[in-house]
Amino acid sequence: MHILSKAMLLLAFSGTFFTASATDLPSGDRYKVNIDLTKVQDDKVPVTIKVPEIKEKEIIYNLPKIVPGTYSIYDFGKFLNEFKAYDKKGRELETERLDLNRWKIEDAKKLDKITYWVNDTWDTPNKEDIVFEPGGTNIEAGENFLINTHGFVGYFDKMKQVPYELTITKPERFYGATPLVASSSTATSDTYVIPSYMELVDSPLMYNKPDTTVLKIGNADVLVSVYAPSGKVTSKTVAKELEKVLNAQKNYLGGSLPVEKYAFLIYVAEKPNRTGAYGALEHSYSSVYYFPDMPEQMMADQVRNIAAHEFFHVVTPLSIHSEEIGNFDYMNPKMSQHLWLYEGVTEYFATHVQVNQKLIDKEEYLDKLKEYLAGANAFNDSLPFTEMSKGALDKHKKEYGNVYQKGALIGLALDIRLRELSDGKYGVLNLMKDLSKEYGKNKAFKDEELFDKIAQLTYPEIRDFFRKYVEGTQPLPLTEMFKKVGVNYATNGTEPRQTLGRFTIGFDPKSRRLIVADTENMNAFGKKMGFKKDDQLISINGEDMSPETAAEVLEKNVKYAPEGSRITVVVNRKNAAGKMQEVKLKGRLMKTLEKTENQLSLDPMATPKQKKLRDAWLYGGL
Repeated sequence: MHILSKAMLLLAFSGTFFTASATDLPSGDRYKVNIDLTKVQDDKVPVTIKVPEIKEKEIIYNLPKIVPGTYSIYDFGKFLNEFKAYDKKGRELETERLDLNRWKIEDAKKLDKITYWVNDTWDTPNKEDIVFEPGGTNIEAGENFLINTHGFVGYFDKMKQVPYELTITKPERFYGATPLVASSSTATSDTYVIPSYMELVDSPLMYNKPDTTVLKIGNADVLVSVYAPSGKVTSKTVAKELEKVLNAQKNYLGGSLPVEKYAFLIYVAEKPNRTGAYGALEHSYSSVYYFPDMPEQMMADQVRNIAAHEFFHVVTPLSIHSEEIGNFDYMNPKMSQHLWLYEGVTEYFATHVQVNQKLIDKEEYLDKLKEYLAGANAFNDSLPFTEMSKGALDKHKKEYGNVYQKGALIGLALDIRLRELSDGKYGVLNLMKDLSKEYGKNKAFKDEELFDKIAQLTYPEIRDFFRKYVEGTQPLPLTEMFKKVGVNYATNGTEPRQTLGRFTIGFDPKSRRLIVADTENMNAFGKKMGFKKDDQLISINGEDMSPETAAEVLEKNVKYAPEGSRITVVVNRKNAAGKMQEVKLKGRLMKTLEKTENQLSLDPMATPKQKKLRDAWLYGGL
């Protein structure tokens, strides 16, 4: 899981997916689960489970300690109350709570059903119990129910592979947004049949009055469901932005997608949350988003940017995953050493697709690569990536964020190396396709065998690449790598730049205006203009400085305006009485010398060979 501040994003993955009807499943016993959303009491809902046949004298019921992709211990059993077990005559059986997540049931051969109440995670009063919202549960009677199934339903020991029949009893006019296909549905209930606990955990649902849009992307139906009580964000606007990047990803993957249905479940909050962060939790065929309220276009941009990463999880780990992921241990998980693949290559694809499909130009793409280079500097570059990956849950937890920084750079370096060895004909995208054919969603690879398999599928030299830069401690050969594709790379330098003042910009949800959030690092021009902390930015040279127009207004009136030209910035500022008052700040644009790091630029002296490899890297396909 990638939990970050409200200026950043979260993304993750989990499990597999199933869309078949009940008739497609093998006959036999199954868990019959009912979650009743019409009987909410104190933000709790009742859960009743008719159990499959139990042959043991005693049995243990488990709720997950951790779920795939979160990389945090959450102990979802903490949110379960009043656990009871009954035989077929309604007599209560003896139970014992073993720890936070496990209940032992005596005389289990007689067991007919279990019942309990589930409290939501979003409203927990205890700081130590806080769960990042997209991975948690929400219970708002008559308003919204976010059902991450791992927070509501568990499994018996040695019975994770038994099918589940999940029935949601819902308020009238409520719609269940989910990647699942209902086997039956009425005005007051939906029933889904899922073949195992792994698929159940991978299948979130969001129930509320519907605001949905369905997109047709190649062969796939993509559901966009939005819950925004303010009404300022709609599924239609979000879907319009998503459509652009999803069509680009479809083309990038060869014209079709490896899924038939995908769901975006988006919750827009009206009040501050407990974690102080926002983002999404990724599943194989869906993703759950949590955002603070913001202007509709800004929201659409945020979702589009995250989706560029998350949608690529339909490739990995859906079609390519290790045994540690395919048969996840919810109590004592074993971490895979291949986060460079699951998150790193996925993040690399998320930006590479944009230049490959010409949504952005080469220079804009290099700017995105600079962000990875800067981000990776915050982590331990001498720690082998495989070792970090294996210890991401505990020993190396603080290094986990590097999977989205150096992990993406590993994908980049591997892509260039593969293109070089194949004379431009074969890259990482081709490798992912070949690995998908070799394994697929129903066949996991052995963690320790993947590097040898990749070398077998590609080139012997690639095994040495992994030995040095992923398993080993050698830093990526960035200068050499970029030189091969005619890109100049400079780690440090200075450059004269024209900016509004280099202060930190924030967003005030109350006024819905951009603000001066911090002036600590403000440059000479900003000080000369007189910006102050908490100023609300209203306009520049008469042009409205809204969150939606800010980028365009700044480029026109500051970044690309002639040096020395006049500028007038209108701000709202508190006066001595504490009331907001309009203030005009005037000056002439001036360049200031800014420190630069990790500068990338196209080499004007690049050779034909370098240009050929560059084009193959940037624009090559399957």
